[in-house]
Amino acid sequence: MTHVTFIHGIGNKPAAEELHDIWLRSLAVDLDGINLGSEGITSSMIYWADVLYPEPDANVAAYESSEENTPKEVDADAHTRAPVPATMEEAAFVTGLAFKMGGTLAAAEAVEAMPTNRQLEGLPYERIPLPWPLKKAFMETFLRDVHHYLFNVEFSPRPGVKYRVQDEIRGRFVKAIADGASKGGRHIVVSHSMGTVIAYDCLKRVTKSKGIDALITIGSPLGLDEIQDKLRPEWTRADGYPSQKVEGEWINVFDRLDPVAGFDPFFSNDFQFGGNARVVDVEVSNDGVWRHAIVKYLRTAALRGGLRRLLDL
Repeated sequence: MTHVTFIHGIGNKPAAEELHDIWLRSLAVDLDGINLGSEGITSSMIYWADVLYPEPDANVAAYESSEENTPKEVDADAHTRAPVPATMEEAAFVTGLAFKMGGTLAAAEAVEAMPTNRQLEGLPYERIPLPWPLKKAFMETFLRDVHHYLFNVEFSPRPGVKYRVQDEIRGRFVKAIADGASKGGRHIVVSHSMGTVIAYDCLKRVTKSKGIDALITIGSPLGLDEIQDKLRPEWTRADGYPSQKVEGEWINVFDRLDPVAGFDPFFSNDFQFGGNARVVDVEVSNDGVWRHAIVKYLRTAALRGGLRRLLDL
């Protein structure tokens, strides 16, 4: 039986089952939607928000709304402060990411250029006027979540619980991929935001992870040099494709005004297979003022078209 494994991105999230249902509904909505259950396709969600956040986000409606004008998934609180670098390596990592993230947020507000996608030719990009407190909350959350995972920080999200962040999340990924593989059919991983870093890290660098048939990355920061440097030595530009664990396609979906993906959204040059481009980069244009939301990406025709092809629908 064909199986799809989802993995979510940065910031706090609704509870695991609710988040899974949101992704399924967002993918199925409208006439061109994909209803996985109706197609006889099983699915699951790799949930890791509880590793970094004390309790699930209770405002499910706001998270799911495609009309939401603010990045709801990155509300700031005491648990989303940017990390305090403990070493020179960490300081360089955090500073570099902060500089690039600030640049993409500023560019998203100022850009008036035309998209390169021929289907959208003649349509200007939409301006993104986000208030500074929201930008700051987003940057702090992104920096903290990415840093804690890639540096395997020991972290306590609530009293009585402590994790090595990378170790814990890697374990969840490996188990979920094994469960998906046990279904016996095609197995596709659909990842978003920080979830794309986790998926790539595990598929490229964790030897005990099972393989999959195809990978979709959405709104991914994997194009950033700072993140790529933390994926060495397994990652190299000429041989970055996780070919030992991904038998088929890797489709990378991005919106240029997505502040997570916008600095370097194209992966075909950074994750080559034997020196040749293999990743399929797909540009979409989300609506509204916040382009990073998964509920918007899952509604795009290009993403759905790619997923249909991978699922042989």
